[in-house]
Amino acid sequence: MYTKKKNLHIFTLAVVLSFLCFSCAKKRSEQEKQKYPNIVVFLADDWSWPHASIYAESDSVIKTPTFDSIARNGVLFTQAFTAAPSCAPSRAALLTGQYPHRLQDAANLWSNFPKKFPVYTSILEKAGYQLGLSGKGWKPGNYETTGWKHNPAGKRYKNFENFYKQKGENKPFCFWFGSGDPHRPYVKDSGIRSGMDSSKVKVPPYLPDNEIVRKDILDYYYEVERFDREVGEILDFLKEKGELENTLVIMTSDNGWPFPRAKANLYDEGTHMPLAIMWANQIEGGQVYDKFINSIDIAPTVLDAAHQPILSDMNGRSILRQLKGENQRDHVFTERERHAYVRMNNLGYPSRALRTDDYLYIRNIKPDRWPSGDPEEIFAVGPFGDVDGSPTKDYILSEQRNFPASKKEGMEVYSYFDLAFKKRPAEELYDLEKDPYQIKNVAADPMYKEVIRNYRKSLDEWMVNTGDPRATGDAKFDQYPYYGGNGGKGNGHGNVTGPPTKINK
Repeated sequence: MYTKKKNLHIFTLAVVLSFLCFSCAKKRSEQEKQKYPNIVVFLADDWSWPHASIYAESDSVIKTPTFDSIARNGVLFTQAFTAAPSCAPSRAALLTGQYPHRLQDAANLWSNFPKKFPVYTSILEKAGYQLGLSGKGWKPGNYETTGWKHNPAGKRYKNFENFYKQKGENKPFCFWFGSGDPHRPYVKDSGIRSGMDSSKVKVPPYLPDNEIVRKDILDYYYEVERFDREVGEILDFLKEKGELENTLVIMTSDNGWPFPRAKANLYDEGTHMPLAIMWANQIEGGQVYDKFINSIDIAPTVLDAAHQPILSDMNGRSILRQLKGENQRDHVFTERERHAYVRMNNLGYPSRALRTDDYLYIRNIKPDRWPSGDPEEIFAVGPFGDVDGSPTKDYILSEQRNFPASKKEGMEVYSYFDLAFKKRPAEELYDLEKDPYQIKNVAADPMYKEVIRNYRKSLDEWMVNTGDPRATGDAKFDQYPYYGGNGGKGNGHGNVTGPPTKINK
């Protein structure tokens, strides 16, 4: 009898201890959650500001309920810019928190990604995070050549649900969802067939306003909305699993929309991005942030949220701290080097830009080169190959004539062909109050002599202070290898069906 009671007491004590241990483990888990939140980055491919329904500047056609919800429950950013208007360099900058010109090969499209540059994903993995990637990570380019074991954006999974089922139960996770939308090519008239009204499309003044262009824009909208739905499905899954409140959610794009004078250009249409961030109980909802944000700020933001040191090499600043009024930006720098292989000898079109509330200043370092690629097909895409093939591009190329300018007084008649494709001067300056779409270059206007002198000086200082090889004459960007396919294998912008081909000329 004594033995039975003793055994019963031992059993009871074991149950109590197990319960206490479980309670302690749960408590520790909650503490860990506070310190190491989950992080999910949703990245569109070629999505420009203001093409989300929450932005007042958008037209009434496009509907992005998921993006709008993130913004309403967190922060909507009105002046977020990519570091480079090209897929691979913009993604490299986002991952490293550094300006593309500091990343050697990774400043180019279809490049290598040198492993010596730390990325926030690897830092979090060392801190105990489970990494995951679905869709388009760092791309297009070749990361294996420099020793990466997986894509710099994370370890690949079929989808988020598959990742979630396989991840460690008690580990925080960092997931990258890289959509292929709204990258071209599009299914023609998909927007019209979905019920969108082309008559309500707001056509920017640097594009012809006709039904061809309007339908092309609708097809783009259709893919933006698909991206928005896919993000919504992942957020619903997180909510169902009880993970959403402890997840930092970032939704943005890599570069501007794939239309002439947008993607691969330093005008706002190529660099100005939608951005919304949400983090329940950590970021107050309903905020609108009007200061400048650069995509290089995302890496330090993620590290800051996960209580990891922000590396001294990072040029970016934590957005979480900027929201509190620390080290805010009143301007932003953007840049570009080689996009596709569309110039003789695989040359790029190096440019740097300074954007403030009042002006956009662009320096074209090699103004003798064609900004959108050579007029004849060289290797990839086709004539003027830095502009993706599209009905809009085809129309402008076939209708090379002058069109009426903006109805604003003082704006001269201009050609859409010239705006998109012709050579540009070494310096461009746009007065954004008078010319928000950056059509009339006033760099040579004596009235802006003092402005351009100050902006020229600021750009020079930034290039020197950040170690830009273009400032020292030691730039090798045109010499780095190119791994893109030619016109027979793909479009040179990332949608290649065949194996990469190394081109080094």
